[in-house]
Amino acid sequence: MGSESILFREIHEQPDVIERFAQLEQGPVRNLAAGMRGAGIRQVVVAARGTSDNAARYAQYLLGANNRLPVMLTTPSLFTLYRQPPLFAPDTLVLGISQSGRSPDIVSVLAEGRRQGCVTAAITNYAGSPLAEQADHLVILGAGEERSIAATKTYIAQLYAVALLSAHLADDAEGIAMLEGAPDLVRQTLSMNSDVERLAERYRYVRDCVVVGRGFNYSTAFEIALKIKELTYTLAEPYSSADFLHGPVSLIEPAFPVIMVAPQGVLLPELKPFVRQLRGMDAELLCVSNDPELLRLGRTRFPFPTVPEWLSPLLAIIPGQLFALFLATARDFDPDRPRTIQKVTETL
Repeated sequence: MGSESILFREIHEQPDVIERFAQLEQGPVRNLAAGMRGAGIRQVVVAARGTSDNAARYAQYLLGANNRLPVMLTTPSLFTLYRQPPLFAPDTLVLGISQSGRSPDIVSVLAEGRRQGCVTAAITNYAGSPLAEQADHLVILGAGEERSIAATKTYIAQLYAVALLSAHLADDAEGIAMLEGAPDLVRQTLSMNSDVERLAERYRYVRDCVVVGRGFNYSTAFEIALKIKELTYTLAEPYSSADFLHGPVSLIEPAFPVIMVAPQGVLLPELKPFVRQLRGMDAELLCVSNDPELLRLGRTRFPFPTVPEWLSPLLAIIPGQLFALFLATARDFDPDRPRTIQKVTETL
C-alpha cells in the first residue's frame, strides 16, 4: 500500500524539514543575500538537473518578480561536452541546486564560474559534496537521507531556500514571517488531501495526460509531470497555459486528463477562461487550487490553503506528489523503487 511506503513517509516529513531549515539555515541564507548585495549581483545563472531544475524554474519567477533579477538556466553540456562555456558578466551569481551535489555537469558550471571570478553558491543536501566545495556560499537543505528514489522533501526544501533568499534580498520582514508559518500550511495541505488515494483509483488506466501551470507554478507543472512519469510511467507533459494554446490544445478530446495548477493570484483571471474552454471540450479536469470557483470546474479537486501566489508552489506540489504516489500503487508499482532509475544520477 502507498501509505506504507518510504515515499509516503518522506512526503509527510516535509513540514518538519522546512521547519528545521528555517531554524538552522537563516544565517547562511542571510549571508548569501548580503554577499549578493555586496558584490552588486545583477543577474543569476542556475545550474540544476531533474527535480532541482524545477526548483530553479521557481527561482526564475520568484527572483525575477520579487527582486528584479534576471535568472537564466544554464546548458551544462556547453561546459562539459562542447567545452565552450559562456562568458559570465562580473556581476553574476552562479548558483548550483542539487540534492546530492555530485553530478559532474552541475559541478563544472560552478567551477567555471569561480574560475571567471564570479560569486558562487550552492543549495544542496550534502555539505561535503563536490558542488559544495566550489561554492563561496553554502546553503544546506538538512532534509536528512532521502531513501525513496523520487525526490520530495529535498524539493520542498529547495523551494523554501529560494523563497527565503528572495525575502532576505528584499528585506521583506512580512515574507520571512509568512515563511515561518509555511510548515503548518504544508501540514494543513496534507490533511486537506487525505483522500487522494481514493481519487487516484479513477485514473488507473490513464496512459497520457498534460499538466498545466503558469507563473510561479510553471515549476509545479514540471515537477508534478516528472513525478507522474517516474513513478507511474505515464506520458505526462508539462505546459504553461499560453504555450498549450499555441498548438498542443489540439490534443484535447473527451476524457483527456488535464491537471490544472491554478491558485489565487495575478494569473487566475487569465486561467479561468482557459479552464472553462477545456471543460467545454470535455477534458477530464483535475484542479489543484485554493480558489473555490476554479475547484468547482474540476471533476477531481485538490485543494490547499489560501496564501500569496509566490508562496503557493510549496503547497501546490503536495497533492501532485500524493497523486503520483497513489497512482503508482493503484497500478501495483513500487513507489520507492521505480524501474530503470536510481537515486543519484551523474551526468556530463
